[in-house]
Amino acid sequence: MVKRRRVKQLLTLRERLDQEAARLRAQADELADGPERDQLLGKAQQAEAATHLDEWLSSPAMRAPQ
Repeated sequence: MVKRRRVKQLLTLRERLDQEAARLRAQADELADGPERDQLLGKAQQAEAATHLDEWLSSPAMRAPQ
């Protein structure tokens, strides 16, 4: 039987996504206009969209009635 490697996350998903988006934007700011910069900005937008989805899914309106 293969053991799963488990990692205890120190930051929440939202915090990790925010940090990744900020890192990608900072990296893109250092580049000149071009496809590589556009790719980094696209990834940053995806991370920000994932943050918004996480906020929406964890909102009180999305909880199951009890």
